[in-house]
Amino acid sequence: MQGFAGDGAGGTYFFCGDGGEECPVLYADSEGGAALVAIGLTELLQLLLVAPWWRDCQAFTAQESTELAAEYLEDMPDLAAQRNLAAAALGIDLPTEAVVLARLREVATGAGKDYALIFTPENYPYKPLITAGRP
Repeated sequence: MQGFAGDGAGGTYFFCGDGGEECPVLYADSEGGAALVAIGLTELLQLLLVAPWWRDCQAFTAQESTELAAEYLEDMPDLAAQRNLAAAALGIDLPTEAVVLARLREVATGAGKDYALIFTPENYPYKPLITAGRP
């Protein structure tokens, strides 16, 4: 596993296994939680550009996402414009919030079941950030 990026909350993104830009991406937060969040760099970028509030999602519903987006837009009213510029510069298409959040849940609870991050000094696994038990 190779860490390649961090976030402002102290989390880290890791490439898992071989495959370059198409290998699975695991996210670990600073509080001992982890989840497989994407298969490939393009899928991760789509998630981060379309739903940067994904960490706050609990139910993965359209209503929840709309509420979280409204909070983000209070702090970053030009988020959509910046997102579109970044996507154009990177040459990636942006799916809808519903699509990226459904894919996040699918990856985390499907393929993600086979991935665990172990805190090496204590040989203790991180707890799952996203579980199939969520509504």
